[in-house]
Parts: sequence; C-alpha cells; structure tokens
Amino acid sequence: MTDPTPERPQLDDMPGMWPSTSANSFRQQYLAPAHLQASQHQDENRIEGVLQPATTAEPIEPPSPQMMAEGTVVSHVSSEETQVPSASSSQPKAIAPPETDAIDHVESEVEDSDVEETGGFAPIKTGATKGSEKRPTLYQTISRRQTSRSSRQGSYLSPQITHSEEDQAEIERLMSRMFGKNRQENSEEEKTRHVGLVFKNLTVKGVGLGAAIQPTLGDIFLGLPRLIQGLTGKGPKVGNKPPIRTIINDFTGCVRPGEMLLVLGKPGSGCSTFLKVLANQRFGYENIDGDVTYGGTDAKTMGKHYRGEVVYNPEDDLHYATISVKNTLNFALKSRTPGKESRNDGESALEYRREFLRVVAKLFWIEHTLRTKVGDEFVRGVSGGEKKRVSIAEAMITKASIQCWDNSTRGLDASTALEYVQSLRSLTNMAQISTSVALYQAGESLYDLFDKVVLIDEGRCLYYGSTDDAAAYFENLGFSRPARWTTADFLTSVSDEHEREIRPGFEDRIPRSAEQFEHAYRRSDIFQQNLREISEFETKTEAQRKERLAARSKATKEKNYTLPFYKQVITVTHRQFLIMFGDQQSLIGKWGGILFQALIVGSLFYNLPATSAGVFPRGGVLFFMLLFNTLLALAELTSAFSSRPIMLKHKSLPAAYAIAQTVVDVPLVFIQVFIFDVVVYFMSNLARTASQFFISLLFLFIMTMSMYSFFRALGSLTKSLDIASRFTGISIQVLIVYTGYLIPPSKMHPWFKWLIWVNPVQYGFEALVSNEFNGLNIICEPPFLVPQGPGATPQYQSCTIQGSRPGQTTVSGDDYIKTAFTYSRSHLWRNFGIITAFWLFFVFLTVVGMELQKPNAGGGAVTIFKRGRAPKSVERAMQKGSIPEDEEKAGATGDEKLPKDESSGSETEVMTKGVAKNESIFTYQNVNYTIPYEKGERKLLNDVQGYVRPGKLTALMGASGAGKTTLLNTIAQRINFGVVSGDFLVDGRPLPKSFQRATGFAEQMDVHEPTATVREALRFSALLRQPAEVSLEEKYEYCERILDLLEMRDIAGATIGKTGAGLNQEQRKRVTIGVELASKPELLMFLDEPTSGLDSAAAFNIIRFLRKLADSGQAILCTIHQPSAVLFEYFDELLLLKSGGRVVYHGSLGKDSREMIEYFEQNGAKKCAPDANPAEYMLEAIGAGNPDYKGKDWGDVWAASPERARRSEEIQSMISERRNMTTNSKIDDNREYAMPLGTQLMAVVKRSFVSYWRDPDYVVGKVLLHIVTGLFNTFTFYHIGDSQIDQQSRLFSIFLTLTISPPLIQQLQPKYLNFRQVYESREANSKIYSWFAFTTGAVLVELPYSIVAGTIYFFCWWWGAVGRYRSSFDHGYTWMLLMLFEIYYVGFGQAIAAFSPNELLASLLVPIFLLFVISFCGVVVPFIGIPYFWRSWMYPLSPFHWLLEGFLGVATHGRRVVCDSSELARFPPPPGQTCQSYAGPYIAQAGGYVQDGANGLCEFCQYATGDEFAASFNVFYSKKWLDYGVFWAFCIFNLIMVFFCSWLYLGGLKKIRSALSPTERKHRKEAAKLNEKA
Repeated sequence: MTDPTPERPQLDDMPGMWPSTSANSFRQQYLAPAHLQASQHQDENRIEGVLQPATTAEPIEPPSPQMMAEGTVVSHVSSEETQVPSASSSQPKAIAPPETDAIDHVESEVEDSDVEETGGFAPIKTGATKGSEKRPTLYQTISRRQTSRSSRQGSYLSPQITHSEEDQAEIERLMSRMFGKNRQENSEEEKTRHVGLVFKNLTVKGVGLGAAIQPTLGDIFLGLPRLIQGLTGKGPKVGNKPPIRTIINDFTGCVRPGEMLLVLGKPGSGCSTFLKVLANQRFGYENIDGDVTYGGTDAKTMGKHYRGEVVYNPEDDLHYATISVKNTLNFALKSRTPGKESRNDGESALEYRREFLRVVAKLFWIEHTLRTKVGDEFVRGVSGGEKKRVSIAEAMITKASIQCWDNSTRGLDASTALEYVQSLRSLTNMAQISTSVALYQAGESLYDLFDKVVLIDEGRCLYYGSTDDAAAYFENLGFSRPARWTTADFLTSVSDEHEREIRPGFEDRIPRSAEQFEHAYRRSDIFQQNLREISEFETKTEAQRKERLAARSKATKEKNYTLPFYKQVITVTHRQFLIMFGDQQSLIGKWGGILFQALIVGSLFYNLPATSAGVFPRGGVLFFMLLFNTLLALAELTSAFSSRPIMLKHKSLPAAYAIAQTVVDVPLVFIQVFIFDVVVYFMSNLARTASQFFISLLFLFIMTMSMYSFFRALGSLTKSLDIASRFTGISIQVLIVYTGYLIPPSKMHPWFKWLIWVNPVQYGFEALVSNEFNGLNIICEPPFLVPQGPGATPQYQSCTIQGSRPGQTTVSGDDYIKTAFTYSRSHLWRNFGIITAFWLFFVFLTVVGMELQKPNAGGGAVTIFKRGRAPKSVERAMQKGSIPEDEEKAGATGDEKLPKDESSGSETEVMTKGVAKNESIFTYQNVNYTIPYEKGERKLLNDVQGYVRPGKLTALMGASGAGKTTLLNTIAQRINFGVVSGDFLVDGRPLPKSFQRATGFAEQMDVHEPTATVREALRFSALLRQPAEVSLEEKYEYCERILDLLEMRDIAGATIGKTGAGLNQEQRKRVTIGVELASKPELLMFLDEPTSGLDSAAAFNIIRFLRKLADSGQAILCTIHQPSAVLFEYFDELLLLKSGGRVVYHGSLGKDSREMIEYFEQNGAKKCAPDANPAEYMLEAIGAGNPDYKGKDWGDVWAASPERARRSEEIQSMISERRNMTTNSKIDDNREYAMPLGTQLMAVVKRSFVSYWRDPDYVVGKVLLHIVTGLFNTFTFYHIGDSQIDQQSRLFSIFLTLTISPPLIQQLQPKYLNFRQVYESREANSKIYSWFAFTTGAVLVELPYSIVAGTIYFFCWWWGAVGRYRSSFDHGYTWMLLMLFEIYYVGFGQAIAAFSPNELLASLLVPIFLLFVISFCGVVVPFIGIPYFWRSWMYPLSPFHWLLEGFLGVATHGRRVVCDSSELARFPPPPGQTCQSYAGPYIAQAGGYVQDGANGLCEFCQYATGDEFAASFNVFYSKKWLDYGVFWAFCIFNLIMVFFCSWLYLGGLKKIRSALSPTERKHRKEAAKLNEKA
C-alpha cells in the first residue's frame, strides 16, 4: 500500500496560485476535511464500536475505487506502547478524532522523541505504514494528501513556490511546540478539554418571523377606542405583538473533534439561532428543550465553569480599531496563557506567547499586518479579509474546543472567502476542535472543506450528515441537480418551489413543505447512522469524562478565566492604554479643547478681587469648575455603548474591564483636571496657598473620577443609548440644582431636599467652597457697603453680604459660607471620604451592570406593516396570534409552480418589456483617478476603458481592494474627492446635466427612509425622478408594475425598517433595485454588489431578475462578489481589474465563459478544469488575494494584447457612429432635477412628517423630557416667595429652563443626521431633489412638535414656580418667548449637526457652543463682573442674555421684596439720627429699604422691588419687546445657518474650493475646449 516517497515532492510552478510562500506547505496538510483523511477501516471499526487513536505522520493511500466496491477491508495492528496521542486522544480512552481512527504504527519510542526534538511533526495523523524506514517531513505528508484529494475537489489550488528549508523547518518546529505530543502529554489544560459536541432533540422557541403593525403617534390617542372596539367585537383585533414560535425543531447530531459542520439555510430559517445555542448563548429565547453536551458535560455546567471553551463568532469582526493586530492578538494570548502545569518544562509565559504569535501570524498570513491598526470605518487599518483572519487567529489562541462562526464570509470576494475557510480548516485539524460555520454562499471548493452539513428550513432539519452523501440523498428523493450547480446551491434550492428541479416521474412523490422534508429525513438510513454515531461517540465521551475528572486539578477545575483576577485587571488595563494612545489625535484634541475652554472661563472670571464684589463670582467659578468636569464625563456614555459588543465578545473579563477602565481614567482624568484647574485657578485669582491649591485639585480630580464612573454605571445598567440619555437628562439637572449653589439648603423643599445627601457634586462643592473661603477676609465695598453718603462712617455702616456683623466693614469667609450655605471647613475630609465611597459604589455598579449584560435577545425578524396595508393572510394570523406564512409565499399553494421557463416567460416578459429600454451606448476611456495619500498621491484607477451597451449585462470584478466600487462610482460621476480624468461619453457626446438622474445606481448599502413602506419608497422615487411631463397617475401605475415585476406585491404595505425589525436582506436589496427602476432610468443601471450578504437562492433571484432587465433592452453594469458558476453564466461581458485599478480583461465571456478562459490559457495561465467555477479560476489566475503572488503582471499582458487593441477600436467606432446619429431628446434633457422646487419641497416635507408620525418613541421621548424637567423645576422652586434669595431663585428657575436644551439637542441631532445620511448616500447622487428641499424637510418637521412640547413645559413650570399671581400679559409674553426658545434650540442643534460628519462629533460640539452662549448671558457672572473685553462684544452677542432679560424682567416686574432676617445688613445709626433719616438719602439713590430692628440697630434690605433686583443683573422690564425682537433675529440666524452649513457640507465647500483652485480652472478650460470640438 505504500509508495516510496521522495524527500521533497516536485511542485507545480504555475503563476497565480493561492498559498503564501511562508506557510503553504504546512497549511495544505490541514486543509483536508477529517472525513477524507480516514480510510475504509473506519467504518468497520465504527460498527464494532472500537475507535482507537491514530499513531503516525505517514500518509496512507486511500483505498482504490475497486477495493471500495469489493468491500475489501484493510487490517492494521495496533500497539498501545507506540501510540502517539493527538490533542484529544491524550486521555487513554478518549475518542480519537475521526481522521485518526484505528491506524497503527510500529516505531520505537526513541524515534518518536527524536522527531519531537528535531522539529518533526507528530500529533495529527492520517494513516500508517509498517516498517517505514524514515519518517517523511510534514511537507511531504501535506503534499501527498493534497494530491490524493485533488481528484475529488477538481481544485486548481496547488502550491506554486517551494519554500526555503529554514522557513519549512521553522513552521514545523513551531507547530510541533504548540500542538505536539510533548505538550499534549504534559499539559493539564489539554488533558481536561471538553472535545466534541452532541445535541439531542434540541428545540428552541422564541419571538418568531411574525408580523406587526407599524406603531404611530395616533396609537397613543386611538389606543383606548380601538381596545373598546375590539372588546365589543366591532373592530379588528389586530395585535401588535409578534407570536412565539419554534425557531429550531428537534435537532439531533454530533460534531466530533477535528470535524467541520457547514450550516446551510436561507436567512430567517434559524441558522444563527442554531449556532448561538450550540455555542451556549441561550439568552433571549423563550424556551430551550433538549440536551447539548460538550465532551459529555451539560450546557449549564459549561456555562458556569468552562465558558472559555466555547466560542461564538458573530458576522461582524469586533475589534478595537485603534490598536495594532499584534496588540490585539497579544491581548488574547495574555488572557489565555496557561499556567506552569500546562506549559512545557522550562517554558516561560513570555516564550509561550511569542511562539504562539509566530505560529498564528505565519499560518494565517498576517505577518505583514502585525504593526498595522485593525481599523474601522473611521480609522484606516487592515483589509476586510485580513480582519477576518485576525478573528480566526484570536479564536485559535483561545483554544476553545467548540467554535461557531456565523455567516463570516459576507462581503468577501471568492478568493478571500476561500482563504478564510481554509484557515478555519487548518485551525480545526490542528487544534482538534469542533467547528460549525454558517455560510450563505458556499462555492464548491468551500463546500469540500467540510465534513458534515446541516440543511435548515423554517427551523426544521432537512438533512444532517456527511457532505459526501448530501447531494445523492436529495437526488434519491427525486430532485435533479442542474449542471454546474454547486452542491451547496443544490441543497438550498430543494426547499424553494421556484428553484428546485424535479426528476421525471417524481412530481407527486417529492416532499414539498419543511415538515415533509423533516419527516423524510427522519425515516432515512442517514438519520439512523447519525444516531449510531452519537451513541458510539457518547460511549467514548463518558470514558473521556472520567479521564478528565482524574486529570483535573485546582488550576483546571474552572476554565472561565485562565488568569487570576488581578492579572486580568493588569492585562485589560494595558490594552485600554494602548486603545487610548492608539487614538492620539482624539486625546490631544480633547486636551486642546479643555485648555481652550479653561482660558475662556479663566478670562471670564479674571482676577477676582478679595472684596464683596468677588463673592458671588467666586462661588460661580468653583461651581463652574465642578460642572465643566462633570459634563465632560458625559462623553463616557457614547464610548460605553460603542465598545459594548467587543466587551460582550470577550465575556470572560467584564469585571476586570470595568476596573481597568477606572485605572486608565486615573492618569487621563488627572491630566485634564490639571490643565483646567491650573489655568482657571490662577487666572481667576483663587486662594494663593499651596495647601488650598492642591486640595482644590484633589477634590476636582476625585469628583471627576466619581462622575466618570457614575455615567459609566448608567451606561452599563441600561440597554441602549436612547434609554441612557433619558436618565442623563434628569440626573444632570439633579446634579446641578442640588449642589447648594443655585438654591441654598435652607430654601429647599422637603420632598426634594434629600437629593443633596445622595448628590456627590454637593459634597465636592462644599469642600471647594469651604477650602476657598477659609481664612478669607472679605472687604466690603460699595454697593455692598451701606449706607453710602457724605455722613457715613465705618462704625455706622454694615455689609449686605450674609454673615456680616453690625458696624464691621469686613466679613469673615467662614461666617459667609456658614450663613449663606450652612457649610463648614471641618467637613472637608469627611466629604472626601464620602465622594470616594460614591466613586467606589459607582465602579461596583458598573461591574455588576457589565456582568449582567447579555448579547442581543434571540428570535427571528419581524415584518412591520402599515395599519390597514397587511395582506389578508397576515392580518388573520395576527388576529389569531399564530404564525403567518412567509409574506412572499402567502399567495402560493402547496402545488408546484409552472416549470421555470414558462413561469419566468410570458407574464414577466410582458412586464419587463414595458419597464425600461434604452438605446444609448455609454463609453469611458483613459480613466484615471488619483487621491492625496499621506504626503504624496495614490492612483486608484489606471488607464481604464470600456463601454456599457443596451441589452448587455456586464460584470465588473476583481479581488478585494482592486478598485471595483471606485470605478463604478467614477463612471457614475459620484466621486467627491481626489482628481478624476478621462473621457465619459453618451453616444459620443459629453454627459448631459441630467446624467445622474437618468441613470439608476443601486448602492451596496441598502439605505432607505426606514419608516416608509415599499410602495411609498417607489412612488417617492418615481414622483421626483421621472420627467415632469409624465402625469402622476402614470408614475404611480408604473410603480405598481415594478412591484409585480420584483414580486413584492404582498409586502408593498410593509415598512422598510431596520435589520431585525423590517424587511430582510433580500427584500431590502429588491427595494433598492426597485427604487432605481421606478425612476425609469433612460441611460443605464449601475449596481454595486447586488448579491452581497444574500444567500445563494436570493442572489440567484436578483441576478436572474437583472438578466430579464438586460434582455428587455436595459444596459446594466454591476460589481459582484463570489458568483457561483451558475450566476456567472448569466453575464454577457466582463471587466476584470487587478489591484492598483488596472484592467486585466475586458470583453465578451462567451458560452461557459470560454472566450475569457481561452484568453487566460493562451497567455500562460493554468488550464481551467471542466467543473471549475470560471469566476474563481480567473481570480486565481491573476493572483487575486495572494500576497505572495510571483507570477506575471496580467495588467501588462492585457495592455500589450491584441484584444485590448480591438476593444479600443470598437470604442472609437461606437463613438463616431453614435455621434452622427439623431439625438434622443431625453438624453439632451439638461434639467438637473426632473421636478420643480415646489414639488420637491411638498414631497420631502410630507415624507419627513410621515417619518416623525411613525416614530412615536422619539416624539414621546421629547415630550416626556419636557414634562419631567418642567415638573422638576416647579417642585424645586415651588411657590417662590418674596425674600431676596427668592428673587435669585426666580432667576435660577428661568436659568434651569434654558439648561433643558442640551439633552433636547442631543435627541434631535441623530434624526437630522439620519435624514442627511439617506440624502447624501443615495438621493443627492441621483439628483432626486435638491439640498434646499432636504434641509427644509428636516427643519420644518421639528417645529410643530417642539412648539407642542414647549407648551406642555410651560403648563408644567410657569404657574407652579415663577408665574404665580402674575398678569395675563405676563403669561402670554412668557409663553411666546418660550416658543421662540424652542425654535432657537432646534436651529442651534441642527446647525451644529449640519457641519458635523457624525453623531459623536455633533454631540461633543454642543457643550462647547453652549458654554459660550451660557457663560456670557449675565447669570454665571453678573453683568457688572464680566471683564470689559467680553462685556463690550460677547455679552450683547449672547442670545441667552436677551432671552433671560425677557423672562426675568417680566417675572420680577412690580414685585415687592421682603428680606429674611439673615439677608438684612444691620448697623447702628449715628447718635441723634433715626434709621430713615440716616439711610434715607442712600435708599433714594440706590434702592432698597430700611427698618428699625432690635437693640436700636437699623436693618437694611438691599432691594425693595423685583425691578431693583433685576437691574443688578442689567435686566430692565422696559426692554421686553426689544428682547423679543432680537431673539427672533437669533432664531432666524440659526435657521439660516442650518441651510448654509448644510449647503457647505453637501457640496458647497467643494464648489468654493474648486472655484478658487487654479488647477480646477485649468481643467474646466480644457473640458470646455473638448466640448466645443465635440
């Protein structure tokens, strides 16, 4: 059976092959599925129930087909002494991985140990040979195996370049060290692994694929009448709750160590749920029945003690963007480095990590990326394929025995997807784990890498078994497999009545529903074989379990965490520092912003005097310092939610993560507090002693830490940012008001007074104030020194400041704070202890919150219908609370439809004929595109040329990063950045102004207004994009035809929604195409990745539909990823790019892609196998996705080829022919927009109002915020009296009203930005409507809701607090001014959002702008105290100054002031004078009143009327209408700024730059000359 094997096999040296030079030999070994590696004897041994570990690295030739046919059994002799255990067979009686069953090997132990030492490779075996004289290298084994497999795979993937001996030896040595025999024998961790997965009768119930009615604002008012109607039986009982349904029904199977399971099914069939439950993520489902065991251990025990052994990898790659690949993997390594008992003798933790990192970097081709940041949409980093491989490397490092991967190849091109699954295969074989992978589009080469496949439909198991037997099983059931269909496509097609093909004679015998398929499978031999396999495997796992228990020690009895808690904290802290410093720009920007604001605040309180004039501002600056740092902590909320998915992925370390964040905060918060405190402290001339400065710094620091932890705790305990924001709105008001500054403790009402004891800011404020005023002697100066006048002398004067004593002109700072605030310096360190306790309590809450966090709840998607628009079947189902049929199948009966040709024939052909036909030819030549990159330039497109013709479907392809989408955007005239050159012509003429409107462009991202229904989206597009000459009825009738054509009639009334609540991926893609078709594109259709993220059936439907459109005369150009051979066959022409944006092929494909294949074969590419996928073949041939490709440059080959010359001639002849033809009036249409501005405005404003009406959460949130803050204000300042401090309370109650604007702005900005995203990404480029219409829609829709909410606030606040006993004029004026305030903050918030690129920046800019507006309005620092520089220009420019004057002037006008005894200044009158005669002249001049007090003292009150109090703040009742008018002007200015900033952001800035740029002017002149020639 054995052949003599040469030392190193000869490898093909063909260009364009896949593996990397550093790792291909070794990787190839691990690409063989387990079931391929085992021989016939496996089956015999299985029957006997005896499975023994494998023992050799020498490959065995698979039995010949004749042997298989004759049933020849190959016998082997086993020797216990010489067995070499594998990763899981290191327990004596544990089950062996399937590839290593019962194969023997007779060799001495000495030889074995020699191999281990010299870098040979022992652990993972495929076969045995007796008496082999010399063990072959790993490389030979790999090569042999790959050769033996190639016949089955038909793969043209073979190594291209031989490695250097050193490279080879290094990989073998490293792998042997990490997974070799020595480690397995000595590692306690390896001996106690839970290998293998068994699930029996697994049933999962959850919120299912139901339907619901779109909630609207009307529901709030109509809920009760509808309920009454429903109860009386007169109205429909349409429920709003989706029903509970079975998501997974009675699944049974096992995945043994070293096996890979492919999970196939349409989206929504239950694949994700199946994987989540296998990975022990059970949260969010209603009920889970059945048993899932991991190496014999039940799910509950695994979740409690061994959760580190089971990993679920979601579709998205979740990593921190700002740290490098190396640091990402190092963090995983540090977290999972085993203890000494599981490492080799003398191996340190550092050596283990270093070697493991080298292994994964070489194995998964990420050596070149180690120093690159991982990146995301904002941070430049590694490519999509590389990021996937980082995820796999991270999973390998965890050494988890069970791994589940959910649709991870989404968005990858075919070559990258193949590399990705091959990497998983390597990982599975090497580490002997059980891997389950869900793939929506699996090519044949991908399918061949799996051992088992499960097919799921509607939550039922249609097949579970070997990948080899699956196709034959369904063919035996009566299904026919069309030529060139991949096995995966064939399997998923059997459950789709439109796709499946039936063998003649089986029409009445095949199963049709999921239940019938499940029933057929349960009666099959494969199911029985599956049960036998489980039974055998469970016998083995029981023995394995006993071995595990015996081998278990303290170190391995729990495997939730590899590291002790303190080391987790150190590791996570190190990672958090790397994340921070990885984003240095943000950090420096933040500190720069703090310095800037500190300078503003410092200048506002500049050089406060130690006199009575400095008392009020001194308290103000201390309050401001606390408030500023508290509000900075708010940004923690946003980051808490952005990093939550990654934290949930690293679920093992949440408590450590919470503490690490706090540790990282210490230096960062200290720096920001230090910057702020040093600047403000010394600029405002606070107490100049070292102890007072450092105490102030200490308290600011501990307070800021406490607030950071408070907001983080709030974030960890709430489900979403939206909910958290509602809490922050009210919590900030509590923190501000109940510090004792705005309202003294003596004036607080009992129902809220307790809040000061639970408010950490209050303790911080007391400490700062008592620290500052301690030992301060306040010198009394006019106007605080009374009375003034010619006869006034110090012994007969007093100070109006609280805490003053009769006949004294100075006030002790300690007396002042004792009287005014009841504060004392003796509380200083008590307060420090309390704040620290609060801080630790908030950290504890954060830890608890993070431990309690769960991934998203499980369940299916819900289709949401507009009320009254749900199909009848769905409505009936909702009334019964049952599951509706799939909306798209609702009309279909159980019978099979017509054969495909007929059904897609007559009817749809008639429909497509009338849809879109064009005759123009679009050509592009010499297209180059350059962008500024780092310090130079980068060329993304290089001399590209081509054409798009009517009736032809053209594919634009290339590897990831080749520039496919860039080229599509360039020729569609959608590039807004960089320099584009080239000739773009329609029928040989320059592009008309209407080009963007007259072409359809289906984006890769399906961006739509989520609240619109499918029909509304199509009508909106038709209304604004079809020419004005077409009547509205015709436009709408055309939309109905599109609905029928796209088979969306049943979901026409469903809202598009967001993923999970709305249409599924395929339906959304069809809406995207439908919206473009509704515009009746007159020139051509562009589509960017129309099949991305879809399953194979959905992708097939989309491409088939595009084929119909092309056949009806439409010109279509589309980029495409991962097309199967069947899909590829639908295309007529191909434009293929290589990296660098160079063309490598352009032309016709021909039948079975022969023309393209012949071109590559003639130019030296390897022959294409008959059953290979041409799309994969050509990418492979040009070396796409292979970093180590050393073959010829196919860009040069094409540039020099006769084919390219022919294409150029064709283009020239097209241009000259078409230029001389009569012009089509439609193409010469030079209107930029199809409809006039008035129609645009009407349509956009109507859509905006509908959107708000269907988003009750936002409107209710807005109104609730007004109600809660209004009532809070009222009950804080309830029934304000007439004392001097009560006048101040009036001022602060009004001031508090102004502070509700930040949370309201934070709420409205995301709405504006979402509208803008839809406009910017799709509608602006398609020239549907103008930026002016967009901005008008976004602004107008906010105003009525704000005015209603403001009116409700007025009712909650005015009469309870400030407006008691006021005139009806005062009520009316205040309401009018409050409505202006509502308009003001809408404009203010939207203006900031209008020039912000994203929500995060917009929310960070709000406090900066508001700081300016609020600081200079005359409250924080009274008018007289504002430095002249600011007072002369910033004070009149602050809109809140005018607003406050209007409110306060009306609220205090005509009120009498009656001072409390603590507010009176007492002084003795000079002998012989009464109080009136002595103080009367002063009062006549300065205001106030005097009365006779006890002991012959005069008692002076500073103010006699409210108007006098207002005048001290430079507020005058007489200016109320001036204030109203000026504030109107500010509101109008804000709205103008919204329009101006929107115009700038949406292209205005580009136009200005272009107008000023000399290069651009030169380009325009050249273009004008060309046009003249044309």
